Amino acid sequence: MTAFYLKVWLEDELAHLGTCPWEEDLRFAREVCSRLGVPLEVRSLQRPYWDRVVRYAISELEAGRTPSPDVLCNQHIKFGAFLDEIDSAFERVASGHYARREESSGRVLLKRGIDPVKDQTYFLSRLSQEQVARALFPLGGLQKSEVRRLAREIDLPNQDRRDSQGICFLGKIPYRDFVRHHLGEREGEIVEVDTGRVLGRHKGYWFHTIGQREGLGLSQGPWFVHGKDVSRNVIYVVHADRLAGSSRESFEVEAVHWIGDPPARRELAVRVRHGRSLHAGTLDLEGSRGRVCLEDRDRGIAPGQFAVFYDGEVCLGGATIAA
Repeated sequence: MTAFYLKVWLEDELAHLGTCPWEEDLRFAREVCSRLGVPLEVRSLQRPYWDRVVRYAISELEAGRTPSPDVLCNQHIKFGAFLDEIDSAFERVASGHYARREESSGRVLLKRGIDPVKDQTYFLSRLSQEQVARALFPLGGLQKSEVRRLAREIDLPNQDRRDSQGICFLGKIPYRDFVRHHLGEREGEIVEVDTGRVLGRHKGYWFHTIGQREGLGLSQGPWFVHGKDVSRNVIYVVHADRLAGSSRESFEVEAVHWIGDPPARRELAVRVRHGRSLHAGTLDLEGSRGRVCLEDRDRGIAPGQFAVFYDGEVCLGGATIAA
């Protein structure tokens, strides 16, 4: 058994924006491995991370879409470039994701973790059958509270460390500073979608996502981002009083990806963002594109996000929201 620390922080390129906690992370990893008598190797995957994840995130923001870089990190880095690098030296790779795998009829199923709050199958939805087959998820059958209790029982150095939050490659770097560094600022109008009234100004549509409430700087709110006009650099907002009318129950998807075989039925559960919320809905496919219809409405559906599909406990795969 060997432990690996994957170094993807962009501390050299973004050092002037803030601090990246990779050194603190590595210190904890070394202390845990030392306590357990497990050798630790550090692998730098910064170049493939930049090429396959960060470039994608920047280009999606510039296009006015909402990227999910952590989904691509799992697909292309943790279970991609890393598996390629260790090749056949290790049969299985265990990660700390809250998910489960189950072998059934010659296939490997990706199943939701039993902790509904911590379940991370949303971020694993673009893995292939081969990647899931090589993965182990030892935490998937545990509640987070149980993991904390076990860590205290064996006195691990990181037993009381706070959960990591935010985009994995940013660390403690403010997200807005990262976006400003790559895309700059360009002032534009904030417009009420119902009336066309100009309510304020913003510093670039790429700083805002559909459904966003915080950071608009508008009075007499709350206001929510409803849409964007990328060519005119306009942000459209809707007041909370009229929010229900602006939510959606259907959307188009593209780049549909299945972990195993495509589902035999169109009635599926759908998750449009990481979290507990699952919508009942249907998926009508035509090749690698499709249309999703939800039984209830959602106000935060945005192009670029991933829609992830479930059949009961099984994560089937996902697709990119196109429109």
